[in-house]
Amino acid sequence: MRLLFKNIKELIQVRTKQELFVSGKDMKKLPVISNAFLLIEDGIISNFGEMKACPEVNVDKEIDATGKMILPTWCDSHTHLVYAGNREGEFVDRIKGLSYEEIAARGGGILNSAKKLQEISEEELYEQSKVRLEEIMLLGTGAVEIKSGYGLTIEAELKMLRVIDRLKRNYPIAVKATFLGAHAIPQDYKNNKQGYLNMLVNELMPRIEKERLAEYVDIFCEAGYFTVEDTEFVLQAGLKHGLLPKIHVNQFNAIGGVEAGVKYNALSVDHLEVMPKEDIEILKGSKTMPVALPSCSFFLGIPYTPGRQIIDSGLPLALATDYNPGSTPSGNMNFVVSTACIKMKLTPEEAINAATINGAYAMGLERDYGSITVGKQANIILTKPINSYGFIPYSFGNNQIESVYLKGIKIL
Repeated sequence: MRLLFKNIKELIQVRTKQELFVSGKDMKKLPVISNAFLLIEDGIISNFGEMKACPEVNVDKEIDATGKMILPTWCDSHTHLVYAGNREGEFVDRIKGLSYEEIAARGGGILNSAKKLQEISEEELYEQSKVRLEEIMLLGTGAVEIKSGYGLTIEAELKMLRVIDRLKRNYPIAVKATFLGAHAIPQDYKNNKQGYLNMLVNELMPRIEKERLAEYVDIFCEAGYFTVEDTEFVLQAGLKHGLLPKIHVNQFNAIGGVEAGVKYNALSVDHLEVMPKEDIEILKGSKTMPVALPSCSFFLGIPYTPGRQIIDSGLPLALATDYNPGSTPSGNMNFVVSTACIKMKLTPEEAINAATINGAYAMGLERDYGSITVGKQANIILTKPINSYGFIPYSFGNNQIESVYLKGIKIL
């Protein structure tokens, strides 16, 4: 099937060659073609350029995009959208003054979600999760990473990963699965953390590898959860089972997790709300992508990742939602892009780069997603008529999307 968009006001994030990601000053550059065309064939981007170079070809459908813009769909590299129920009660507790850590200490937080997930059927978990997946697709997300980690038992973790795999097979959105068994220490192992880690490594990982249920391994490297030594133990085991590292670090404390991530060639280190200069230096020269989760900071009222400092140091940066029931009950990447500009002082160019090409890299999808490039999947957002792409983050809380196409098929 051939689809031709004509008279596009601005075609955004056009890359004529494959780029893994953009860093530092290059993040301020967002390649754009004004008054453009875009040709899609069988779900793949086959041609684009200025309207004066638009080819005369037979197409199945032609769309006049006068006054509108096209950009690649968002690439959300950090979510927990497969979960059971919700935790709005904890939301009220925080309003009343309890911290995230205090709620967790009382049996809330991750352990609360784990209890609900252990009790729910796999079918009901799928039904709840697919609603969230459909929601983010309509909000312009075309690639997403989903973590386990609310199971905390062998069967419940496998249940989560099977649901993620089913979503991947049933929807046109690109889905990557991450095993996050080391998300918290379950009550049954309260005084035996090493025993729990041994179970994850010796019992769960072999089954995940055999059933091909995940591509990445993650761990919550944080005071009160898992140490740097625990992190290295899990990452080493993950690599032996074909699971590449992607880790939670520096959300509340900097305890050496960034260094461990770089040591084991982690694809990304995520959160980074606490970011000492030493960790910025450690990331320089690595292929590890720093990932910021600004809507988590917004919801919890904690500091924002110092994105301005990270980029000005010459590093790349990706943006993701952290969609989860406790600290970010939203998968809206449009809000993430806005918040990054408003609270982290990223320019619109930097925020769009962080949410597209760099986000694709942060889940190993940079060769097929994240930019308007010949040969990549035709995952695109067609905006409503707007003045400039800067209007997308400027108009926070408003939806500037008219249509979303995944693999060249209109879903909105």
